Amino acid sequence: MHKPLRSSALALAVALAFVTEFPAYAAQAPAAKALTDWPHVTSAFKKDAAIEARVAEILGKMTLAQKIGQMTQPEIKSATPDDVRQYYLGSVLNGGGSWPNNDKHARAADWLAMANAFYDASMATDMAIKVPVVWGTDAVHGHNNVYGATMFPHNIGLGAARDPELVGEIGAATAKAVRATGIAWVFGPTLAVVRDDRWGRTYESYAEDPMLVASYAGVYVKGMQDSFRHDANTIATAKHFMGDGGTDQGKDRGVNKSSERDMMNIHAQGYYTALAAGAQTVMASFNSWDDVAAGRNYGKVHGSRGMLTDILKNKMGFDGFVVTDWNGNGEVPGCTAASCAQAINAGVDMVMVTDEWKAFIKNTMADVEVGRIPMARIDDAVTRILRVKLRAGLFGKRPSQNAYAGKDEALQARELARRAVRESLVLLKNEGPALPLAAGKKILVVGKAADSMANQTGGWALTWQGTTNTNADFPNADTILAGIRAAAGESSVRFSLDGKDVNPADFDTVIAVIGEGPYAEGDGDIGPSGTLRHSSRYPEDLAVLQQVAGKGKPVVTVFLSGRPLWVNDLMNLSDTFIAAWLPGTEGKGVSDLLVAGKGARAYDFKGKLSFSWPRTVCQTPLNVGDANYAPLFAYGYGLGKSKRSQLGKLDTNYPAGGCGVSNVYPLFGQSDRASFPLQIRSGDKVQPLGADLNATLSLPGITVSTAQINTQQDAKLVTWTGPAALEAHGAKALALPAAASKDAVLRFDTMVEKAPAGKVTIAMGNAALDATALFARLAGKGKQSVKIPLACFTAKGADLAKLDTPFSVSSTGAFTAAIGNIDAVGGAAGDQDTVRCEDLK
Repeated sequence: MHKPLRSSALALAVALAFVTEFPAYAAQAPAAKALTDWPHVTSAFKKDAAIEARVAEILGKMTLAQKIGQMTQPEIKSATPDDVRQYYLGSVLNGGGSWPNNDKHARAADWLAMANAFYDASMATDMAIKVPVVWGTDAVHGHNNVYGATMFPHNIGLGAARDPELVGEIGAATAKAVRATGIAWVFGPTLAVVRDDRWGRTYESYAEDPMLVASYAGVYVKGMQDSFRHDANTIATAKHFMGDGGTDQGKDRGVNKSSERDMMNIHAQGYYTALAAGAQTVMASFNSWDDVAAGRNYGKVHGSRGMLTDILKNKMGFDGFVVTDWNGNGEVPGCTAASCAQAINAGVDMVMVTDEWKAFIKNTMADVEVGRIPMARIDDAVTRILRVKLRAGLFGKRPSQNAYAGKDEALQARELARRAVRESLVLLKNEGPALPLAAGKKILVVGKAADSMANQTGGWALTWQGTTNTNADFPNADTILAGIRAAAGESSVRFSLDGKDVNPADFDTVIAVIGEGPYAEGDGDIGPSGTLRHSSRYPEDLAVLQQVAGKGKPVVTVFLSGRPLWVNDLMNLSDTFIAAWLPGTEGKGVSDLLVAGKGARAYDFKGKLSFSWPRTVCQTPLNVGDANYAPLFAYGYGLGKSKRSQLGKLDTNYPAGGCGVSNVYPLFGQSDRASFPLQIRSGDKVQPLGADLNATLSLPGITVSTAQINTQQDAKLVTWTGPAALEAHGAKALALPAAASKDAVLRFDTMVEKAPAGKVTIAMGNAALDATALFARLAGKGKQSVKIPLACFTAKGADLAKLDTPFSVSSTGAFTAAIGNIDAVGGAAGDQDTVRCEDLK
């Protein structure tokens, strides 16, 4: 259950600031007084009689197939321009890590060529009135999928900047970059109000305070769309509607248990100003909403008429269209990505069905023909889609007929991004040397993040997770180390990754740049077995500070992260500590505040925390306005360079165990890919699968590529042609926790595409079971969850206290299956669907 809305004094202060700065939206600014019912929002777009007449004319001449085609949005890897022509597809998208011709370094002209091809195909259909296709993309901190584009700080950093004008400029710059590639629709801004920082998408949120989110949402949409008056404008998306930031224990795609009052006053605040500014699309959220207080369970948002139609469209008055998230309709109970009448009846207008889109079209047409989906609902959905396309000026204009089309220079806004970085930095501890460091100082730079564009940009950077990027993938960018060297001079700076090969005493100051590695969505979740303690996940950061601290020279620590974390141990080893969030491509925005370059302007720290900073490892949820609110650093905290702190020694004690209780221990999945990473084995050859989700890897007898069973890229498609194995193998043996060992099962998800032609075994450690009949029985039956009692393995000698390979599937012959989401689950051995040991001999 979430805490009630914060004090009216704070709400009033932020709301008044928004109204004063942006008077055009004053009527829509959230009131300080708590709402008791869903407000009607007056959009900047008024109904236009000419547009409505044109929509009716087009709709009246469309067949059912053409209408369903308009409601369908496949991914560019699974749809061709000719598919757009043949199936009347209304939209396409590129997911994170998807590029034209699968070329990570594709230029603006390459993207534009593909956009033109899709558009031309939509103009070559046999429709009575041709309707242009619209391409959507996740441009969430700049045009982040595109090589050479500027990437701004992620939203958490922009929240710390407390600068709505800056956010509006970023919205405009992002839109211009997107139009340079021929794309006209952005899946942003994200308007989540995060209440539990264990969520892996915390960095996509501006703040824990709904009023700060509201103050940004409208100006971002205005900057991006600007009523479609210019070639630099794109369609904006308010996402993810709604409550994604308030799930229980911060679990991605989990359950928000807020009351209706808290949902409308906390989680919906950004939508009021975004819709008032004219946001034309809304993306449904993966989460569920269970209003426990009222005894009403809305279920999955994608299937909730109460949320998508009753609240959003009827009460709030939204007249644009609702799009699903990535195969989000498939997460509605009883649905698949290819078939979900409930989602459409609930109010979904366009379905992001990335791969199974042909089956979706067929199934949806059948649903209409037999009356499971009323024709009126289809007509309403298509009306909304056509209305947005007409408002956005997409008719009669090829993507290349744009002032910025194909221009690589339009991808860049480096000075704006550098300014955003400077404004986002929060000085938490200031007990070291005066900043910026004076010219001529000898500087030792240490830490894994100092010279890493991957760490600077985080997730949603060229790839979905951001994990496979190198500095060479960012040609128009500077690392923090590069910025320090440019300001201080090459000869004054020495870099050591771990500090072991240098003596800090030989320098005037040590700058350590450390922090979280890149992640996105569920991969970034901190599960019940984890805590907010940073060093438990990144011990190398503690090690490098221990290497350089206490050597007589001050240590200035720059901490990169997607959320506030417990870093008391790191702060005690630092004289100065700066929260730099995920700054993006402009590392010089950080160095501007660290080192005084010759003739450079002097800047001060302006950033203020938009998220409360924890005092203890399990102090979450932690939000301003909570009862007994006692963070280490409060919401709004942030020092200027002239303000000294006196923190003293912080308590570094922490209890054993995690912040939650769970009987599920992830062996390999989106919540933990590191403990037991996957590899393939053939004879004496071993190939780690690594983090590149676009890679296809092979050894004799086995080939592996990325697939989807439940959620985006959550599985591996394994094709055996001879003796080989897929293994989850860790560098060191680990013990299964007690909660996941008692009466437990090995659980994994699978989709068997081709039944085994040889013998298939499943092993835990050296204990192997014959699973040939099991997989043969599952062939062709779609998504299945398999549970095997751990007792089956322990009976054959598996030691649950010492496992380095807790999961292995071997085949002696041809066999194809997608496998993912591998866990040990306590208490499930007696479940009705658990496999019996005698069936695996």
